Amino acid sequence: MPKSVAKRVEKTQRDFLWGGGNLEGKVHLVKWDAVCTEKHKGGLGLRRIATLNRALLGKWIWRFACEKNNFWNQVITTKYGQEDYGWRPKKVRGAAGVGVWKEIMKESDWCWENLAFIVGKGSKIKIWKDRWCTDIPLAQCFNQLFVLAVHRDATIEEMWDQDSGQGDWKLVFVRDFNDWEMDMVGELLHTLRGYRPSLEDDSVVWRQGRNGIFKIKEAYRLLDKPNVTVFPARRIWVDRVPTKVCFFAWEATWGKVLTLDRLQLRGVHLPNCCFLCGCEEENLSTARLFRIFSHDCVLCTKLRFPTADVLVSRDFLDTINSVKAAASQAGDFRWNLLK
Repeated sequence: MPKSVAKRVEKTQRDFLWGGGNLEGKVHLVKWDAVCTEKHKGGLGLRRIATLNRALLGKWIWRFACEKNNFWNQVITTKYGQEDYGWRPKKVRGAAGVGVWKEIMKESDWCWENLAFIVGKGSKIKIWKDRWCTDIPLAQCFNQLFVLAVHRDATIEEMWDQDSGQGDWKLVFVRDFNDWEMDMVGELLHTLRGYRPSLEDDSVVWRQGRNGIFKIKEAYRLLDKPNVTVFPARRIWVDRVPTKVCFFAWEATWGKVLTLDRLQLRGVHLPNCCFLCGCEEENLSTARLFRIFSHDCVLCTKLRFPTADVLVSRDFLDTINSVKAAASQAGDFRWNLLK
């Protein structure tokens, strides 16, 4: 998907979120990056279109390695060729190649970093350079031994000696080991101890999932920017509480409620005073806007406006605590007053 198209789609999403079905140009209170994070991290769980597109394209890399007998795989192999024993297509270079497949191949690096091999016959897995028994290839895990290896591109099948009893590894090095290298050799043999070729075919699995199958959701999380914000989502998105109330609590926790003082900063000419008492100014810290709840209706005890390491002041939270205390004494909440 072109970047310009992704930006237009996200603009439509933003306008719909803050402006409603008419896509009116209203104020966007929370940054889009925060909106597109997961709910437990302070967002609304929406997905960035560009990142989602990358995850969708990356799945074709995994499918190419797994679906070797499919017709589309054979077409790609015939047109572009293959490498690494058929696990990967060759990269498209120059003007040749369809634009879609070029975009797919751009996602091959991160995708292969999160794929691993399951050893079968071992005839299509490189013992040193592929990821099959450790989180990284043995060439990186035991770099000093890899430099000394004679057959650096050998497969697992080639390095397995089936004729020696129950089978054993026959790794060959250019020289004898020094005393200080013996511990490293022992660690390598210990790593290989639980693995041996079988009569099954070699296969590829997705390392980020439980069952080894590529999932778009898991790939999206992998590509998404990490958000370390500690956000009390469980105390905001509460079951059996109207969505608009939870959404308002989410805005308030981020400190983005359009109180009168904020409207004045945006150029709206309105007198800033509490509609109930007519004395103090309305702002988020004093939370005068919540007095309408505490005076006119009874809050459900499950509705809690929590403390978060975001823009919420202590005065605001003290007001909410007083509302909660009044609600716990009064009983259930008459939600029809908020509709």
